[in-house]
Amino acid sequence: MNSLHARYPFFEAARDAVRDADVDLSELIAAEDPAVERAHERVRRSLLEGTARSETPDAWTETQELLSYPIARILVSLLNSAPAIEKYAQAEAKTAIDRLQTDIEADDDELRSTSTVRLDRKRLLRELGLSAVIVPEPTTGPREPAWFRIDVGPYLELSSSTWREKWKLVNRELVDGQVRVERHELQKLLQKAVTNQVQAGLPFEGLENNPISDALEAELADLNRLLSQRSTVGAIDFVARELFPPCIENLLQKAENETQLIPVESFTLMAFLTGIGMDADEIVAFCDASSLDPEGIRYQIEYLKDDRGTQYPPPSCETLNTYGICHNEDEHWKQAGDPLTYYKKQVEQRRDDVTDWRETRS
Repeated sequence: MNSLHARYPFFEAARDAVRDADVDLSELIAAEDPAVERAHERVRRSLLEGTARSETPDAWTETQELLSYPIARILVSLLNSAPAIEKYAQAEAKTAIDRLQTDIEADDDELRSTSTVRLDRKRLLRELGLSAVIVPEPTTGPREPAWFRIDVGPYLELSSSTWREKWKLVNRELVDGQVRVERHELQKLLQKAVTNQVQAGLPFEGLENNPISDALEAELADLNRLLSQRSTVGAIDFVARELFPPCIENLLQKAENETQLIPVESFTLMAFLTGIGMDADEIVAFCDASSLDPEGIRYQIEYLKDDRGTQYPPPSCETLNTYGICHNEDEHWKQAGDPLTYYKKQVEQRRDDVTDWRETRS
């Protein structure tokens, strides 16, 4: 068992390491091993913030980090929610691709100063069964290839019709059955491949009457509370900043002061803007004079939205309060328990007195 297994727990070698360790997960869970707490955090942050990273990475051993992954898969299976499984898998994949990029960019001095085992793209392609269908274009020197070619079949399987126009096959360079993609585009395709791998086999069956579900009762109660907070306020489709709830306005001002938002702050802001009916291009323009990165915005919007609309709107005011984001200014909790409901009520009361921001752009 090594650091690579802990950082990329969906690898076959990582699964083998868990099996070789001869660990009984049910006993581990019953004993409230620290890996259970990390698994709970893993799922919670995946659903709330779009990342599986720990807020306190130094608090966990490599073994605890690795074992938290199969326990997290049990937890998310017990949630009995297809959207939750999808969002969890996406967060695990995003975390893995971010780590891959860090590994690739690490220089020799950094590698010598740490015991972390480095992952390269070739190893990831092998793990995903893509070595034969994705090849780099030749480059000179040690530089990372700027372009890659991927067989058209896997390209169509990994790309999505909901992605931007440039991803459509008619807009791509296609030669000898291969699609040419830039390095950052390849990362997006690999992220989808990892998502598929993490999601494969979920949910586990036969857990409902298993003692494991009883042992995870507290963790499941917390996660189900998060899921139950999903808003059903209906379509708003009106953008008036002066009506935004105080917590959202505070986050906007913080970003406009060039302060980097922590993940839960960014997630909350993007979930709110998506929830009131803004699309990715509008949000990028709306947040233009801020510390928010356009590509980061687009990723979060894609994470938050699908054909059915917003899956995970902003958390409740109570949850935001635990993160220090909502402070119940003007006792607005008496009006609404979440940002979208608050905003909808404001729009219903004052819509005739304000102008939709989108009208000022035309």
